[in-house]
Amino acid sequence: MKKILVLCTGNSCRSQIAEGYLRFFANGKAHIFSAGIETHGVNPKAVEIMKRDGIDISSHTSNNIDEYSDIAFDYVVTVCDNANKNCPFFPGNAQRFHRNFPDPAKAKGSDEEIMAEFESVRDSIKAFSREFIEDHVA
Repeated sequence: MKKILVLCTGNSCRSQIAEGYLRFFANGKAHIFSAGIETHGVNPKAVEIMKRDGIDISSHTSNNIDEYSDIAFDYVVTVCDNANKNCPFFPGNAQRFHRNFPDPAKAKGSDEEIMAEFESVRDSIKAFSREFIEDHVA
């Protein structure tokens, strides 16, 4: 079974959303992990925006990349430029993929405007995740 790691800066929003959708689209055909270069805790707005699309990530934890150094990943997907630049070397033959998504945690404005940014990023990650699974797992 394929092992996929999603990596971003703080493992709080983008990588958590991607982990949720990759798991959903893989439907048990891959092991999905997420981590950050740092750990910032799972953002409650990320949990809420995923819940609105029927995906529960409320039990996810914010993990540091060092926790996975002994896993031979098939794919490492970075979802922000900082993680891509600072992604450590993984032993084995992990294929690297990169897609920079805006950080919704940096959104400004009213609660409605902030959640609209979370929704926009979520929808972009959802489309990416669906395509990734179709191309590499299904």
